[in-house]
Amino acid sequence: MQQLKYLAFDLGAESGRVVLGRFDGHKLSLEDVHRFPTGASTVLGTMYWDALRLFADCKRGLAMAAAAHSDDIDGMGIDTWGVDFGLLDASGRLLSNPRHYRDHGNDGMVERAIQLVGRDRLFNATGIQILQINSLYQLLALKQQNSPTLTAARRLLFMPDLLKYWFSGVISSEYTISSTSQMLNPTTRNWALDLLAELELPHSILSDIVMPGTQVGYVGNDIQADTGCRAIPVLAVGEHDTASAVAAVPAVGNDWAYLSCGTWSLMGIESSSPILTPEMARANLTNEGGVCGTIRVLKNIMGLWLVQECRRSFARKGYDYSYSQLTTMAEQSKPFGPLVDPDAAVFLSPADMAEAITEFCTNTDQTPPASPGEFVRCCLESLALKFRWTMDRLQDFHGQPLRVLHIVGGGTQNRLLCQLAADATQREVIAGPVEATAAGNVLLQAIARGTIGSLAEGREIVRRSFEIDRYEPGPSSDGWQQAWQRFVAIRASAGMED
Repeated sequence: MQQLKYLAFDLGAESGRVVLGRFDGHKLSLEDVHRFPTGASTVLGTMYWDALRLFADCKRGLAMAAAAHSDDIDGMGIDTWGVDFGLLDASGRLLSNPRHYRDHGNDGMVERAIQLVGRDRLFNATGIQILQINSLYQLLALKQQNSPTLTAARRLLFMPDLLKYWFSGVISSEYTISSTSQMLNPTTRNWALDLLAELELPHSILSDIVMPGTQVGYVGNDIQADTGCRAIPVLAVGEHDTASAVAAVPAVGNDWAYLSCGTWSLMGIESSSPILTPEMARANLTNEGGVCGTIRVLKNIMGLWLVQECRRSFARKGYDYSYSQLTTMAEQSKPFGPLVDPDAAVFLSPADMAEAITEFCTNTDQTPPASPGEFVRCCLESLALKFRWTMDRLQDFHGQPLRVLHIVGGGTQNRLLCQLAADATQREVIAGPVEATAAGNVLLQAIARGTIGSLAEGREIVRRSFEIDRYEPGPSSDGWQQAWQRFVAIRASAGMED
């Protein structure tokens, strides 16, 4: 068949890229066209995303691709991180830069929502784990602050939908990104209007839901003039980056869990329907929308954010280590030292991550790490043990053994973390592809265009197209068992959920 070309716009919390995916009917290949930073800016104490700069970088990537490939681009799709959104006025113009999910303006909103409707109601209406970063609490914060931006808003668009609107002029809300908001009913797969009414939050600003794998429009005339491209089809993919990453998990059978590993570590299983039991609520697991009719039953884990912020902390003190240097130092550090729960609230947005880890260790009667290698070792071993904690609960909900952990995304490049995950969970780890999100984005475009017939076919293509690494668990050791017992005790002493 003729080689098809799709553009994947993949924006993460640290960086974004425009990727050209080529599909020849047998294998998929990916080529970076443009990479750019995405980081937040803090102005007068509020964290924002610079949405217009991000769009300008996306347009630049489109122009670069159009210059190289002329009329050969068959589609484009956009994915980003979850929960954050922009608000538009009656003319369709952005009212202000979107706030960052780590902004402290959301502090106290979970407690306020629970006071208004109750914790059980929040979970039962949405199937989503209760995290203060969720869009529901961001919207509640704007209401509590009497935000003039919210008063003027006539439309809410999540980050990929906002970029998609600017490219195409079409307003819509894609299902997987909308599901991260804690404002979507997991059974009807439409907005949880009753819950929003109980919280007195506006629902008229929400848009019609579109499913991943569908076409929403074409690149607008203004964008064509600016970039030199033609009227490229704009396609709804798994617009939550994890949804696209999970689509590219090279799995077979039904005995596996996935871990999309980057700034966040999202660990879960696929289900055909949401799991809304009290046990799910107590474990604070979540039911997010997946592609091709699936539900992603998962846990948000803080992820490599801890290492990223430790690196920033060391740099401020004059020690500008690369990630590979930090991993080498962690490998050389003594195992089974101090441990933290990566999801403790103190790690969500600390002024200094190394100081936050030191404080957590001191408060839980542990000797804090003393060197950069020890800090990173603490982060990675703690993550591996949190993977075990999560895997055990996922297996209970899955109802049968989970024998394999598929790790995809940038975290697969950290070979130490992959091996620690295998050792801590006592399961085989299959790592790769690194660029799973871009690959899944392209696969959903191919499904939308009718080139690929199913999710299973897409995963077979991934297995043919990308290299993977395998990590076998080492023998179950007293060291890991003792570390696990300490981890459980430390979580209890820190007041974490059971």
